Amino acid sequence: MEDGLARPLSPAGLSCYVAISQFLGLMVIAMTGAWMGQFRGGIAWQSSLQFNVHPLCMIIGMVFLQGDALLVYRVFRNESKRSTKILHGLLHVLALVIALVGLIAVFDYHRKNNFADMYSLHSWCGISAFSLYFIQWLMGFSFFLFPGASFSLRSKYKSHHVFFGIFLLILSIATCLLGIKELLLFSIKTTYSSFVPEGILANVLGLLLITFGLLIGYILTRDEWKRPPLAEELALSMDFKNLTEGESPSGSQ
Repeated sequence: MEDGLARPLSPAGLSCYVAISQFLGLMVIAMTGAWMGQFRGGIAWQSSLQFNVHPLCMIIGMVFLQGDALLVYRVFRNESKRSTKILHGLLHVLALVIALVGLIAVFDYHRKNNFADMYSLHSWCGISAFSLYFIQWLMGFSFFLFPGASFSLRSKYKSHHVFFGIFLLILSIATCLLGIKELLLFSIKTTYSSFVPEGILANVLGLLLITFGLLIGYILTRDEWKRPPLAEELALSMDFKNLTEGESPSGSQ
């Protein structure tokens, strides 16, 4: 009990890195909005500006919110594990919903203008990232929130879940970079090499996306920043393991 009370809210340096990551993430969203507003005419659903909904929603959902969902277990270190799991899952749901709006926007825009779909590397990576992200959420819900999974199954799947979480963030950022390049070539191909303001802004946006991903990855891979289990969680975990493996909670230690 005393050890739990003495535990610091966060290890040295963690809060600083998390704060910087949030600042960068908000900067990425703001710059995307400025790009769409200042150079692409703004954002609207029922007009030729419908396409601009796509990049903004994908960056908010598949990059910023997905990254924040991955940080939940680093930031909320002293809250109950179940509450942290629920927040982790809800952030992913919100990210999926916003990303789905972005996908609907671009497909609807293409349909209205008789543009081809799913021919570019960006679109292939994008639909793969979204589909795998949805599958990852379903698997996470089935193993960690749904009560039917055994302790051994959860333990075996956990490392895969963590790996694919980081992989999907990397894939999402890479897809955004491909999308930025594709949009620039479609819109300012003839002037891009002249260092026009739109091109510079988009290039800086790409660098900020990479930096945001690097910061999230750094935070997630620091072993000393991992969330330590609370004492009551260790006891509950042992009871759950014994029950799901057919042993009595009061059995051998």
